[in-house]
This record gives sequence, C-alpha cells and structure tokens, in this order.
Amino acid sequence: MSDRLAPPTLADVERAAARIAGQAVRTPLLESPALGEFAGGRVFLKCENLQRTGSFKFRGAYNALASLPDEVRARGIVAVSSGNHAQGVAEAARLFGVPATIVMPADAPAVKRDRTRRSGARIVDYDRASEDREAVAARIMAAQGGTLVHPYNDPAVIAGQGTIGLEIAADLAAAGVPADAVLIPCGGGGLSAGIALAIRAGSPATEVWAVEPQGFDDYGRSLREGRILANPAAAGSVADALLAPSPGPIGFTLNRVNLAGGFAVSDGEALAAVAYAFRELKLVVEPGGAVGLAALLSRRHQGTRRITVVVLSGGNIDEAMLSRALASTPASL
Repeated sequence: MSDRLAPPTLADVERAAARIAGQAVRTPLLESPALGEFAGGRVFLKCENLQRTGSFKFRGAYNALASLPDEVRARGIVAVSSGNHAQGVAEAARLFGVPATIVMPADAPAVKRDRTRRSGARIVDYDRASEDREAVAARIMAAQGGTLVHPYNDPAVIAGQGTIGLEIAADLAAAGVPADAVLIPCGGGGLSAGIALAIRAGSPATEVWAVEPQGFDDYGRSLREGRILANPAAAGSVADALLAPSPGPIGFTLNRVNLAGGFAVSDGEALAAVAYAFRELKLVVEPGGAVGLAALLSRRHQGTRRITVVVLSGGNIDEAMLSRALASTPASL
C-alpha cells in the first residue's frame, strides 16, 4: 500500500488477508439460538475476543508492520492506544523483532498494560484528560525516530481489520445465509470502515451499523452531519477501548458511504452485555467489545425476522470490571 493517506480498497483487504494468514487467528462465527430467540431472528457472533492478543487489533497492527519496508520497520514502531492496539502492535513488533514504544493513558486497564509490556514494548504514559497523545508520540519520534502506526487512521490498519469482513462473508456464504445487518463496536472507525468495505462489496444491501458508548457518539453524530465532529470529553466511560477523540478522516471517507448509521449505548447496557456474554454465551468480552451486543439486547437495533451479525471486538477485561458487570446485572437478564 503506497499511499498512507488514501482509503484502502477491497484488493488491499484481500492482500492483508494473505499477509496475516498464519499469524492472526481465523476467529469463529457462531450462531446463538438464545440471542436469535430473543431478537426474533437469527444472530451470529464474530468472536474477535478470541483473537491473538484478545482483540481484533492484532490484524491491523500486523498488516501495517508487514506493509513497511524492512529498513523502515527496523528503525522501530510508535503507537498510541488505550490498550488493545497497544497489545496488537507490541506483539506484531515482537514477531518482526523490532522495538515498539506505546503511548498509553495512565488509567488504561492494568491487564492491557501488563500484556503490552509482556510482548516487549516500552510504555510511555499520558493523561488522556489533559494531554494530546499524538503530540506525545510526535515528540518521541522526533527524539528517537520510528514510524507511527495509528490505531485507526491508517489504510494498512483499516485493511487488516477488513479481513474480519471477508471471513464473515465467507462463513455466511458457506452456510447459505445472507446478512441483513452487522453491528460493530466503534471508536475511531477503523474496524467499521474495514468490515463495511469487505461486507458491502459482496452484499450492498447489508446494513452495517457503528455502535458507540453514550457521550462518545462522535461517529453517529458525524454521519448524521456529514462531517467529522469531536467528542466533548476524553474520558468517562467503561468502554475504554472506544474513546477516540473523533473519527479518523481515512475511515470516515469510507464510512460515510458504507455505514447505515450509528447507535449509542449506556455504560449500564454495556456492562449488562458483558454479563450476558459471560453467563449465557460462555464468552468473556470487555465493555467496549460488547457494545454491539448491548445494542441488540437493549433493542436499540431491532433484529426481528432478520439475520444479524454482532462483532465481539475484544475480551481484554480485568477481574474487577467483570465483577462489576456481574454484580450490577441481574442473573435473570
């Protein structure tokens, strides 16, 4: 991918699939009879919580590093992340044998920080409420060099995330089932941009929806306005993985064409979805990874008589947050 500003194409996504094969997990697409009965349709779950490093982010990170010239990659990688992209970049850098420095918020979940270090990356803290993480990354690169791998505003990252869409489409085609709707957790928009690009290439009638935390619904508002809008706050949701300040311009170019719109769910609804996944689906999902499921359970999205795919984008949740979700949600939900 020669142009690091141009949106990726379907061919870029297909090339990404070839690059990450053998490194990323081809995660399962599982039908849930219980959710189908609840929704009055059929519901399939794309389980990226089972991906390497515990979230979809490894796909885009590995593809981005694999796309760099050897001599550029060897000079080191810099990334900004609340945790999931950090882990993906750190692991990809470890596999390529190159150094990685990750700018992470000081309040990022401990499990995400620990696993980022475990893959050999150096962490530089910042205060997400008062500091600009990209300015911090720029200072690091000025001092030590390296290439920035952005968590969502990078065509190679978006193309890597789009491989999820290729897998969903292939598995549904093998089952002879067309998707009416796909619900995708959304922060900066790279995941939704990649998946929607891949899904709608073969199924233009499929509705693809972004799902965000309430108070951080910059994507839904931006889609309605037709221009990029920012969030008013930088912190304040249990869905720490989805607190991007505003949509990335590269992904927004794709999403304004390919997305049907956006839903926003409350922290309580996200925690209820985490508890439901644990109790009923026997899956561990973090709040940010569960917002698509929350949109279904809260009936923000109506799945009646429809075939719906819910992307579970990550499972990097610490024990305290999982306990909070279970304690705050009745077991009868």
